[in-house]
Amino acid sequence: MRNYEDSYRHKGLRKKLLDSLREKGITDENVLNAMMNIPRHFFLDTALEHIAYQDRAFPIGEGQTISQPYTVAYQTQLLEITPYQRILEIGTGSAYQAMVLAEMGVTVLTIERQRNLFEHNKKFILRSRYPQIKYFYGDGFEGLPTFAPFDKILITAAAPFIPPKLIEQLKPGGKMVIPVEDNGVQRMMRLTKNSDGSIDEETFSNFSFVPMLKGRT
Repeated sequence: MRNYEDSYRHKGLRKKLLDSLREKGITDENVLNAMMNIPRHFFLDTALEHIAYQDRAFPIGEGQTISQPYTVAYQTQLLEITPYQRILEIGTGSAYQAMVLAEMGVTVLTIERQRNLFEHNKKFILRSRYPQIKYFYGDGFEGLPTFAPFDKILITAAAPFIPPKLIEQLKPGGKMVIPVEDNGVQRMMRLTKNSDGSIDEETFSNFSFVPMLKGRT
């Protein structure tokens, strides 16, 4: 049975990683503090534990990855989170991103389309620490209309287009952060929904994500 330990060594490596994220332009200390409180090595196979705090993505099975820490921090910072908000996340994956959000004092509803990853998260050791995360098995393009509207929506895979049903589920004044792929280039976007239903779009840096796919497996 795996021995989960968050030692002084792990915390030191985490601090070093977060210092590097500051150097790369992450300025939201609430985001960085949340990431400091979460042992990223718990999310990885023991064979990868010694490199868990490198700023890189790692495979987690089913063709999916745990995102690069810089990417997690960048997307979270763009969301401009305040406590007690309700956030819809598309693409649970390892649940690392969801737990970063929850650590910041929000309620997270997260959707995973891969059955094996969804089942794995049911027994993950950190799940009980964050009862404000609600897990769903489903199609991210459909969102969760029963639970809408949401203050913020975060997509953790590259979408071929901006899903209209997710726009519908966003509150007026709400923000969506989504990587959108066009002609092989994935650009991070932030969408803000106005009171009249129109959308303001901002485009940021290029990234590399696994593709956002329809349906469930």
